Amino acid sequence: MNTSSSSPPVSSPPTSAFQRLLQGAMAACLAVMALSVFVNVVLRYGFGNGIAASEELSRLLFVWLVFIGATAAYPRGEHMAFTSLLGLLQQRPRALVLMAALIRLLVVFACVLLGWGAWQQVSVGWASRSVVLGYPNALLPLPALLCAMAIGVMALAELLRNAPLALGHHAEVE
Repeated sequence: MNTSSSSPPVSSPPTSAFQRLLQGAMAACLAVMALSVFVNVVLRYGFGNGIAASEELSRLLFVWLVFIGATAAYPRGEHMAFTSLLGLLQQRPRALVLMAALIRLLVVFACVLLGWGAWQQVSVGWASRSVVLGYPNALLPLPALLCAMAIGVMALAELLRNAPLALGHHAEVE
């Protein structure tokens, strides 16, 4: 009786220092958010008075968590992908290379648009402060700017290296 599986074992890609840094930042954001909300709930329902800064801190950390996660997901190929067209092009290597270049150009263009809009919000936000904690409001759009810059640089590097698209999303074709 053969007990070995027919598919090879799934191994995670090697984790770079950049990935570990992003994962640590996400864990810290999530831990502080959870602790802040938990303490606020206990104080509010147990003692009738909560911490006013808890909601504002959680909102700020959630925004950072989302954009750090988006940055961490890009090099691992974990963003949503519609692979049905690319699956059809696997039999035509030249068309697949051209499609990969087009996709990466569109990613870079989207990052430029996101970065430009985020930069405008950051530059305006330095002049105003949050209501409760008093941090500069530029800290809310700043992670969008950093995310756009990071993903844009990664996509541009992939475009210049002519790196193949990772189609192995381990999911059914859409």
